[in-house]
Amino acid sequence: MSQPLDPKSPHRAISSWRFLQFLALASAIVTLTGLTWFFGGGASHFAISKPAFPHIAPENSGHPIEKLIASAEETFQDTLARQVKSLNEAASVYRARRGRHPPPGFDAWYKFATDRDAILVEDFFDRIYDDLGPFWGIDPRRIRRQAHAAEQMVMVRNFTTSQKTDKDRAWMNLWEDLIRTVASSLPDMDIPINVMDESRLLVPWETINEYMSDAHKTMLPVEAVVEEYEGMQHFRDNTTFDWQWLGSRVTSPASNQGPRSYWSLVRPACPPDSPARNTPLFQDIWTKEPHPRPEHAAAQLLPLTFPALSHRGYVQNWTEATDPCQHPNLQGLHGSFVEPVSMKTSQKLFPLFGGSKLPMNNEILLPAAMYWTDDPLYSGGDSNGGEWETKNNSIMWRGAASGGRNRNETWKRFQRHRFVSMLNGSQVAAAELTLGQLTDNVAGIGPGGNMRLIPSNPYNLHHQTSGTLGSYMSDLTDASFFDLLCYPEDADYDREFYAVTERIPMADMYEYKYLPDIDGNSFSGRYRGFLRSSSLPIKATAYAEWHDNRLMPWVHFVPMDNTFVDFYGIVQYFLGEEPDLSRPEGPTPSGAPEPKVSGSSEGGEGNGNGEEKKKSEKRRPPIAQSKKNGHDAAAKKIALAGQEWAEKVLRREDMQIYVFRLLLEYARVCDERRERLGWVQDLKKG
Repeated sequence: MSQPLDPKSPHRAISSWRFLQFLALASAIVTLTGLTWFFGGGASHFAISKPAFPHIAPENSGHPIEKLIASAEETFQDTLARQVKSLNEAASVYRARRGRHPPPGFDAWYKFATDRDAILVEDFFDRIYDDLGPFWGIDPRRIRRQAHAAEQMVMVRNFTTSQKTDKDRAWMNLWEDLIRTVASSLPDMDIPINVMDESRLLVPWETINEYMSDAHKTMLPVEAVVEEYEGMQHFRDNTTFDWQWLGSRVTSPASNQGPRSYWSLVRPACPPDSPARNTPLFQDIWTKEPHPRPEHAAAQLLPLTFPALSHRGYVQNWTEATDPCQHPNLQGLHGSFVEPVSMKTSQKLFPLFGGSKLPMNNEILLPAAMYWTDDPLYSGGDSNGGEWETKNNSIMWRGAASGGRNRNETWKRFQRHRFVSMLNGSQVAAAELTLGQLTDNVAGIGPGGNMRLIPSNPYNLHHQTSGTLGSYMSDLTDASFFDLLCYPEDADYDREFYAVTERIPMADMYEYKYLPDIDGNSFSGRYRGFLRSSSLPIKATAYAEWHDNRLMPWVHFVPMDNTFVDFYGIVQYFLGEEPDLSRPEGPTPSGAPEPKVSGSSEGGEGNGNGEEKKKSEKRRPPIAQSKKNGHDAAAKKIALAGQEWAEKVLRREDMQIYVFRLLLEYARVCDERRERLGWVQDLKKG
């Protein structure tokens, strides 16, 4: 549980003198005017299928989460009704949705999928067409030359796979293994791989728009269609390609613009009418100046009311909620934009495959390599958690302070630091002391300056009204870092705010009902494991993954805004104002194997700071409905629905099916006869 203030502890959450200093400084800050952006949908290159819900009337009766759950369940049932049941139906739905004939090999793909009892809904594959769409506007010979010149890639030749890489890489091995399982049905191709945590391509929106304008959809008569790929047996090319990588000190080529922030590359990749494009760059937040403009301090960038586009404070459209183009303040609230750990970015479009990306990035998504591994560090091993009623009725989060390279000047802007502060009872209690004592523009800010309680309490939090939110968090949460990842390594600038604890296996996390999942250096590699557990994932992310169109927020997981401003409201709704926290004696059982620890940055969560250790926890008894206003049954329903659905659409077999389909389409877009390539056996008479 979160630890209360202990003035004798060398690892106390905050020191008394520091808090007094904070109060003095906070009182001196001038009143600021917050900006609220009102906007509609941004311009898009693609006909993206958004997991939005039917319009929800803005009436105030009933809790908004109840309406979001009901609307999401209705939308999910509509999605299930579109499941295809035959090859001919699948081909017909494909033509209607894609505007082209299916690719050669579509019949083999369909058989592969149905032999593995896959649930086939054409919407589930929208990500493929969003990713490959711009390449239809590029000469296929250029695409093949670019792919062949890549630094790291998986190659398919004569139905077998091999690698080109600079050294042995765990991710490369896993991706090659995944591709190998379907290679017997694939034409020859080169598949360039991004081996970094962070995504790398940020092509300006206008450039992508030109490619999309040149990408023509055609559906030729049956007799004009070619049903065999050209392959690469005659392809010979040793051309090198200038990738125009921009390094950690981003500079504008052929200009004297000088160093720039990562967000300065993100903005041009957003639609012209998006808030990101129409909000000035916060130049002062990344220059490592000790004192940015007051209105750009981390806590001042957090909302003082419900997030834009939400339904009475809660996520209504997951696509918009996770899109940084719609939320320009994330440039100062998410480590990916403040200072990525590894940065090798290009504004040119070329084929590059990876496991995740920001929505404005241009990589082609594969299932993440860590989802293909059986390493318990990411899967939890054979344990998916026990019965809901036997779990700890509380919230568990454990991880490294990743998310980018945090420094003394910037750590307050990092998403994991903010989240752990919000779960720390001592920091929340200190923030409560400022409510009603300071001016509205600084009231509610925590002692670290990285989290904030909204003074107006729009979520109607019972414990904020009573001044007991800090003790409520102390009772309900077990959240801490196992490595602060300070830069430089021997720095201690944030140790007065965070106690470093031991890592615990994912299988032990499954003993808790509620599992928040927060971005690290990129996406969180634990997400699939959380979904497959019998616990309830509470998810916030700025990253897109291959499976996004398969998962329905409020049906399979609880979505959360990237500022986490809705977190306390989510907790109050599901756990109630007075949850049962009694505990018997005895340690929490755990039969999970010890996870492997990696010193590589490729593991997302594997930071190699020592042996994995299990943490003995005292187990709470079976919990029925919370005592007051809780919705334990609703939480259980989402948790178990997510687990059941994950075992149907996030299996290893589903990854194979997705990659098979993706690579058939990729092979076609690289083929010089691509406009004529297709599968039309269903249209031939006799």
